Amino acid sequence: MEKLKKFLARKDIVFTLQRYGIDALGAMAQGLFCTLLVGTILNTLGQQLGIGFLTRAIVTVGKGEGAVSYTIGGLASAMVGPGIAVAIGFALHCPSLVLFSLIPVGFAANAMGGAGGPLSVYFVAIVAAECGKLVSKETRIDILVTPIVTILAGIGVASLVAAPIGAAASAVGDFVKWATVLQPFFMGILVSVVIGMALTLPISSAAICAALSLTGLAGGAAVAGCCAQMVGFAVMSFRENRWGGLVAQGVGTSMLQMPNIVKNPRIWIPPTLASAITGPLATCLFHLEMNGAAVSSGMGTCGFVGQIGVYTGWVADVASGAKAAVTAMDWVGMALICFVLPAALSWLFCRILRKWGWIREGDLKLEL
Repeated sequence: MEKLKKFLARKDIVFTLQRYGIDALGAMAQGLFCTLLVGTILNTLGQQLGIGFLTRAIVTVGKGEGAVSYTIGGLASAMVGPGIAVAIGFALHCPSLVLFSLIPVGFAANAMGGAGGPLSVYFVAIVAAECGKLVSKETRIDILVTPIVTILAGIGVASLVAAPIGAAASAVGDFVKWATVLQPFFMGILVSVVIGMALTLPISSAAICAALSLTGLAGGAAVAGCCAQMVGFAVMSFRENRWGGLVAQGVGTSMLQMPNIVKNPRIWIPPTLASAITGPLATCLFHLEMNGAAVSSGMGTCGFVGQIGVYTGWVADVASGAKAAVTAMDWVGMALICFVLPAALSWLFCRILRKWGWIREGDLKLEL
């Protein structure tokens, strides 16, 4: 047993929640962002601004009726499986041969996983990466052994588990979306609070939303919760962090406050209460839906990706005839849910807690 422990330590294989639940999941979100999300944004910009090189097909795969043409954004989105797999491999400190071999593994797992492809890639890439690390540099023909083992292990596992994982993820996502339509008030609160808190925690709310294909009203509630955390912390900590903190948290991530939350968990109350209010307002009053890429549901105001995703969904709905037009009420709802109410409510609740002594001067200070 001692020899096995030393071997695993030498291979940098560590079975911990930090490695697989935080590092790998966070990397998954980055892989999603750099492929699916960026591709969606590029397609939207091209269509709405009439940018020719973004709307023009640059490559066609196949011939005849089965041919598929891709724009620049379309190609980026199509690489979501390899993007996630390589990102996870990087987070797991894979040697180069293992890392590059994860490209076909990610493509296969995503294709086999169907609608739940991203979650399938997450599990399969971890297994393939660790298998590749086990044999890496253990033979004189490493350049053959390592890629073969990584690819065979990854695609073999994918053939067994990708489809069931994808089906399970889709089922959970469908249930959440169904329940949100059935009970928009209570589910609006639940989804908004849970996904919002996941965004601030050192895990990936974007990856969770993508894995569950969280769109529609549930996606809108998720956007509301994420915005409440980011905008809420940015505004309520303005007196300590000024403009740098406002931008870092409001357009970057509220995760920056985690060290302060550990010191004083009460600072988490204002934005969480705000999300419990904006969530049901999004679902019941404004009917805010995320019909763009599911990963956008968990991004909040990070690079304004959540808002771009909502707008992308409006555009798609108008094009399909599901929506007559983008109305002024749509814009008002987005502004209130994503910016105005999170800022006002979090500031108000924080002010009350400061008066009670639950939040003290310096509790929200960031080391920027």
